[in-house]
Amino acid sequence: MTLKIPTAAQGSLLKDMLGVTVPANLTLKLFTNNITPSASDVVATYTEFTAIMGYVAKTLTKTSFTEADVSGTATAAYAAQTWTFTAGGPVTVYGYYVVGADALLRWAELFATPLTVTNAGDAITVTPQLTFVSAF
Repeated sequence: MTLKIPTAAQGSLLKDMLGVTVPANLTLKLFTNNITPSASDVVATYTEFTAIMGYVAKTLTKTSFTEADVSGTATAAYAAQTWTFTAGGPVTVYGYYVVGADALLRWAELFATPLTVTNAGDAITVTPQLTFVSAF
């Protein structure tokens, strides 16, 4: 599914892009409430995964994104991030969200299919990625 950039973070993203502010590291989190991301979302919209050992939010170091331009489409991707759980559930994970150092929601993405953590050793892998699509 397409990720959503919420209205609340658009100003911060523009300031980062224009060099008004220095971009900071981001934090990657999983969410467990069954919600479709929308433009009006804030961090509190999402219920962070907390139920099972082996989960901790992950820092996305700003200098570790890799940019590419494929046929005129710019993409920035971060290396795959994996959580391996040390206890069972079941707990259903619906997607991930990214929070800036200013505590604003930067973006969220719903998984195409929800993932359920059932057993110790289960893992979830996310590859955070932004793709700019031309509206022209």
